[in-house]
Amino acid sequence: MTKSVDLVSPIDGSVYLTREVLSREDAHAAADRARKAQSAWAERPLQERIDLVLKARDIIGAETDRMATELAHQMGRPVRYGGEFGGFSERATYMAEIAAESLAPMMVEDSDAFTRMIKHVPWGTVLVVAPWNYPYMTAINTIAPALIAGNTVILKHAQQTLQVGEHLAEAFQKAGVPADVFQNVVLDHDSTSALIAERRVDFVNFTGSVGGGQAMERAAAGTFIPVSTELGGKDPGYVRADADLEQAVDTLMDGAMFNAGQCCCGIERIYVHESLYEAFVEKAAVWVKAQKLGNPLDPDTTMGPMANVRFAREVRAQIEEALADGAVAHIEKMPADDGGAYLTPQILTNVTHDMRVMRDESFGPVVGIMPVKDDEEAIDLMNDCRFGLTASVWTRDSAIAEAIGDRLQTGTVFMNRCDYLDPALCWTGCKDTGRGAGLSKLAYQALTRPKSYHLRKQ
Repeated sequence: MTKSVDLVSPIDGSVYLTREVLSREDAHAAADRARKAQSAWAERPLQERIDLVLKARDIIGAETDRMATELAHQMGRPVRYGGEFGGFSERATYMAEIAAESLAPMMVEDSDAFTRMIKHVPWGTVLVVAPWNYPYMTAINTIAPALIAGNTVILKHAQQTLQVGEHLAEAFQKAGVPADVFQNVVLDHDSTSALIAERRVDFVNFTGSVGGGQAMERAAAGTFIPVSTELGGKDPGYVRADADLEQAVDTLMDGAMFNAGQCCCGIERIYVHESLYEAFVEKAAVWVKAQKLGNPLDPDTTMGPMANVRFAREVRAQIEEALADGAVAHIEKMPADDGGAYLTPQILTNVTHDMRVMRDESFGPVVGIMPVKDDEEAIDLMNDCRFGLTASVWTRDSAIAEAIGDRLQTGTVFMNRCDYLDPALCWTGCKDTGRGAGLSKLAYQALTRPKSYHLRKQ
């Protein structure tokens, strides 16, 4: 019997679309086609591969209105924000611009006697398992450099954003990328694991939950297939006594609440020097109360529903548990809060690290704020976490920010900003956030393997 999956829209709980799941046999056939197509794709000139990726970028860019509306239906982001093409284009463009330099052979010697060099060779077939929260931008992080480097790509997008995978495949194929070089597939967990365990793919890039990342690594155990992961986060911000308070409030609260808090590097914990604490909390509450929770298709809506009722259920549970343990809520229930996917954004104070809301990933519009007496206390609290994706420091002293950053267990250190992926910098994490190297020149190192040449000349 053919299996299918439903994409349930968070707008009203209706089934937005239904898609058939590939059988294991069909999944294996797709992987076989990708493997057969890879050598011919890698033999194409690098500039040709770059041009095709950029052409696909432009095709996606011609459909931004559709992108924004469909994202609202699929995962609830308000149409007022216009989709994701800005970040999508920035990342694809930058990876194209640095490709020639990043993929050039590392020349050790080129003399009359020897040529010694290290080439960057594509792995083969790259399996990209992409998340729903920023479905275009997170996918292109790997798709663009993987294809440019000469790999074929199999994309398995999240159930909540199945349409995004389809549109990406349409765009790349319309641009001229062969259908077997970039395939979008709908797979269940068993078939995905089988592709990895049976070595039908050569590299795995996974963005999602810690449990999902563990499943990927278990499937790859003993195969020696590289598994790159970006998993959970509980990203902190620290506001020092010398910070610009207005800037810190505005940027940190946007980092905590944008996309209904469903950001990989969203701010989930804030530590404020005790001299600024009361003012920060007061201004933060004003900021959140100004948000309009509602239907994402309404251009006046600033915060839509969470992508799925079960995600909102977890956030509500964390808030309720914290309140029962003595936390203080600063935002009254908003009219659009329906007890389901539509969730009032919340600020909590009087919180401790004994509470799940300050310990477990929330991935929703809630943030806990704690006062600290100095840098040492802030550093200890920021590091008191099993995740490590990003951390931000708010100060007027860049030397101090760097010194604090050196002591933080994280993948990226921000100063006076947060919640942004600079494509020139490596996107990576530590601890339960996983391991990987996305974007920057290091992405090309990750998506290729080194091959050494030691050529003795006669």
